[in-house]
Amino acid sequence: MSSTSPGATPSLLHEPHHDGSVLYLDPEAPAPGWPVRVRLRTWVGDPVEAVWLRTSYDAEPVFHRCAEVGRDDSADGQGSVWWEGELPVHNPVTHYRFLIAGPDGTQRWLGAAGVVDHDPPDALDFRVTSHAPPPEWGREAVVYQVFPDRFARSAAADERPVPAWAVPAAWDDEVVFEGSDPRTPLQYFGGDLDGVTEHLDHVVELGATVLYTTPVFPGESNHRYNASTFDGVDPLLGGDDAYARLSAAVHERGLRLLGDLTTNHTGDTHEWFRSAVAEPDGPTRGWYCFRADGSYECWMGHHTLPKLDHTDPGLRAAMTEGPDSVVARWLRAPYDVDGWRIDVANMTGRLGATDVAHDVARTVRATAHAERPDALVIGEHNHDASQDLDGDGWHGTMNYSGFSWPVWSWLRDPASPARAFGRPLPVPRRPGALVQRSMREWVARHGWRATTWSWNILGSHDSSRIRTLTGSPEVHRVAAGLQFTLPGVPMVFAGDEIGLEGVNGEDARRTMAWDSPEGWDRTTMQVYADLARVRSEHPALVRGGLRWAHVDDDTLVFVREHPAGSVLVCARRAPGGAVELPAAALAQPTHDGAPARPVGEPEPLLATAGAPRALVVRDGVLGVPAGGVGVELWRL
Repeated sequence: MSSTSPGATPSLLHEPHHDGSVLYLDPEAPAPGWPVRVRLRTWVGDPVEAVWLRTSYDAEPVFHRCAEVGRDDSADGQGSVWWEGELPVHNPVTHYRFLIAGPDGTQRWLGAAGVVDHDPPDALDFRVTSHAPPPEWGREAVVYQVFPDRFARSAAADERPVPAWAVPAAWDDEVVFEGSDPRTPLQYFGGDLDGVTEHLDHVVELGATVLYTTPVFPGESNHRYNASTFDGVDPLLGGDDAYARLSAAVHERGLRLLGDLTTNHTGDTHEWFRSAVAEPDGPTRGWYCFRADGSYECWMGHHTLPKLDHTDPGLRAAMTEGPDSVVARWLRAPYDVDGWRIDVANMTGRLGATDVAHDVARTVRATAHAERPDALVIGEHNHDASQDLDGDGWHGTMNYSGFSWPVWSWLRDPASPARAFGRPLPVPRRPGALVQRSMREWVARHGWRATTWSWNILGSHDSSRIRTLTGSPEVHRVAAGLQFTLPGVPMVFAGDEIGLEGVNGEDARRTMAWDSPEGWDRTTMQVYADLARVRSEHPALVRGGLRWAHVDDDTLVFVREHPAGSVLVCARRAPGGAVELPAAALAQPTHDGAPARPVGEPEPLLATAGAPRALVVRDGVLGVPAGGVGVELWRL
């Protein structure tokens, strides 16, 4: 199936376009009270007569007229018209959309979810914030997630006694994950932090720039989300010294280290909780959500995970506020953690009528920045995180809703045994148009800045593995291609790169077979490394905008635009025919408003299946050749 040829029905590239990238919003991070230059791109064949910016000033709607500032005329009538207006950034978070007037009184709105002919809600507006931007390294990152118990064992691990709570397992044993088997959280493989340090070269070779480990604090489980203290590293992992060694080795290689902190709850063996139970009138009693009858709130009914009460000043001082808090202490030497992934961020500070979640997020961010000005804070959230991302809270989220679920629904093998994450039915297989619509709506909900700092996740320790979901190495590599080319930060769960499988989150926590590398999918591993390299070399894949160029059931084509050069991406889940795009609509825009540069000969960058192929521009048409399952990239 091919797109419309120039001169016929308009293509996706002819839609009015704006996003939060530097081509369309300047500056991207404005100072409070200063206006930003906002640009809109329309097609010369679209009879636009006038454009207004609609925003709000202290919640009162106002309109600002835009001016036509440039026109990219082309012989075939496929060029663009550029409109520009000034957007006052009066409030810390400013919402806006475009009112587009045409002939005979026609009116359309362009918001972050696309063009509509009706009056839309403000929830899908574009938005810009004058709060301080997240650290740039967080947007540039390729994150590699390690589950310490299953990643690697050092020789020292053999000398440690097996704890009383554990069910010991040999490194090549199968993971217990069926049903509610009580052994699941107790199965102990004995991976440790020195084992991680010994395999950092693998992380570097893959192109990752950030190492993120799930919790290292002691807990009576293999996952350690039921912490018994925040004052030290689990001796089973090698203790404080091993964590300091890991941190030193990570930073010597020019990488960053992210910790994992559970702010919603502790374990029931935590020293704070034991004190609260033993002393009903003691200082830590108010740190937890005890009921009048002496019982307590806990995470999702699990009595071993008592919930913390962030309305208590003592708890805040111990956990999130000030230089002596847990948040701050681990950011200092000798551990030098570069920031935190916050576990269960969506529930932290929320219980019934109480909702101090944003206060917690703001406090964690402020405390972290006071200790390390470039600290990164990412909140776990597996549904709509939009209310938690505006402004001065979490820098971004683990973007399951905006990335994982749409990609899963496009690439899922209907026969896959992979189990859905958080829903009673499997993720359905959907056509490209619905996947594109879902992605656009989630970018609108989360906002451009938060989207570009959020993590693009194909799977994690809480979900099925992408290889099991797709049922195919080739389709798995399509997923990886989208992970590294759509707006957001790729987060790779250790083992995805070699083709590890897993039916659900527990089964996904399989060990890395360091002693059996012959079983690794080396082709997929090389694709991950190549994608990381290309992403690091082309600013468009980190800071560029996003324009959709062509969508059908089995093909997604989009452009990441940037003044330094744009990148065209074609992803196919099944073999498909050639796609023809109007070349003038892809003309390379400039940051300074000068005439756009016409597309010359696109440079092949990468293909996940076979060698990169050249593109040809002929008679005003850029032709993407027919192809099989895979992802291809070209620099325009």
